[in-house]
Amino acid sequence: MASAERGAVLVAGGAGFIGSHVCKALAAEGYMPVTIDNLTTGYADAVRWGPLHVGDIADRVLVGDLLDRYPVVGAMHFAAFSQVGESMREPVKYFMNNVAAATQFASALMDGGVEALVFSSTAAVYGEPVTPKILEHHPLKPINPYGASKLAFEMFLHGAGAATGLRYACLRYFNAAGADEAGEIGESHEPETHLIPLVCKAVLGTGPALTLFGEDYDTPDGTAVRDYVHVADLADAHLLALERLISGGASGTWNIGVGNGYSVRQVVETAAQVLQKPVPHVMGPRRPGDPPSLVANGDAIRRDLGWRPKRDLADMIRSAAAWQQARPY
Repeated sequence: MASAERGAVLVAGGAGFIGSHVCKALAAEGYMPVTIDNLTTGYADAVRWGPLHVGDIADRVLVGDLLDRYPVVGAMHFAAFSQVGESMREPVKYFMNNVAAATQFASALMDGGVEALVFSSTAAVYGEPVTPKILEHHPLKPINPYGASKLAFEMFLHGAGAATGLRYACLRYFNAAGADEAGEIGESHEPETHLIPLVCKAVLGTGPALTLFGEDYDTPDGTAVRDYVHVADLADAHLLALERLISGGASGTWNIGVGNGYSVRQVVETAAQVLQKPVPHVMGPRRPGDPPSLVANGDAIRRDLGWRPKRDLADMIRSAAAWQQARPY
């Protein structure tokens, strides 16, 4: 468990896929990650580098107590629902958690004197791309409730920052993938909806044949194109954003993507090469709310934060498959 030589960081959703990887990175840099998570989708066993407090981010009393108890220098927010398809079926669930509960959390942070908040946002705020690579000033027209809920909380942060001096970083992820290269933590969603772990399950025989959703998109091979970033590289970006805010740097919004898109078919082909086995798969219809292509222009985060991705698609598939084979939780 980490010491607090550089202070504590309150991590909402630190028991989840991305949050747990960021907690490990925080501890490696001398921070104490303090997780608050209701374990709806997270795993207590993934919280290994700091204390876990089971509770809801909307519980202002709990958040206040944690701020009193630990030397908190900043906070990170990962505690959102994130399935596009589910958001199309249950929009109220998404706005209640991703906007209403998140606003309560941020308000409690501000009341407690926290001045730095890193927010896990998404490329889904852009909707249908109007350019091949998406810049941060691309039009914001989400096409599903998930993206709309994330954009709504971004807008709250803009207003709160102007009114209170809260410094924030909105990090718009493209597609996070892979797993901790030491094999200590990884992606364990139930049900799993993300492409790369589903590919690994299909190859390893621990899941059904992969379904490729849609083959008639306006893309080179007809399948959807996405920009994949390794979760360890994503964690590095969060640390850079946090340290910018803690040191008094200005708020900002940044894409996190490598700037190269891969189609679903290309991911399947790469996985077959890396894992040296064919990927069992079948074709299915498009999923509602899925745009044909999402690829980042990542120039801003490279310029402003000095972030550089270090791992490629093969690394993501290799680490995800290793995790699927181990999978202790």
